[in-house]
Amino acid sequence: MKHLSHLSKDKKLKKLIDAQPAFVLEKRNKVYLRLCSSILSQQLSTKVAKVLFKRFLELYNGKEPTAKQILETPAETFRSIGFSNAKASYVHNVCRFFIENKITDARLHKLENEEVIELLTQIKGVGKWTVEMILMFTLGREDVFAMDDLGLKQGVIKLYNLKETDKKLLHKKIEKISVKWSPYRTYACRYLWDWKDGLPALQSPPG
Repeated sequence: MKHLSHLSKDKKLKKLIDAQPAFVLEKRNKVYLRLCSSILSQQLSTKVAKVLFKRFLELYNGKEPTAKQILETPAETFRSIGFSNAKASYVHNVCRFFIENKITDARLHKLENEEVIELLTQIKGVGKWTVEMILMFTLGREDVFAMDDLGLKQGVIKLYNLKETDKKLLHKKIEKISVKWSPYRTYACRYLWDWKDGLPALQSPPG
């Protein structure tokens, strides 16, 4: 795997790679549904988000609904299963945008990363971070670094023992480190997330 040999040039990151199982990025369809799922998971634990998404699918007999079906579901119905007012509105916004602009999975898979971000952040309730997660884990893009992800920043700070207190300078240092991982930054993000959230034995890699 090319990304492993490239990322392993970074000795600190290599320790995380060697201690974790390899993973493969997948390309998935029904991007509107993945966006809805991302919106539901915002500010919730993974466990709670899974429960909420399961309830959501149960509204459609356990099947993945079309964008039209979601748009035709009243906000009251969503609120009755635990959606906030905002999330009920944002889910409708996503599906309305996809229908009105005739956005297909095929079209999104052909666009460049920045084009996808520019297009989908037009939707109220969808920010850059949400689209970056879609780029990584739905469109399967290999070179995305979510700079605004708090967990990712904490992982980089911890792994590289960064002491910088000035936010702008810290941002630049993190960016400089991440550039070395290109064109496989998505994989680096995944290893950092898994290390930060994962096994106790990996919490403090030596050196």
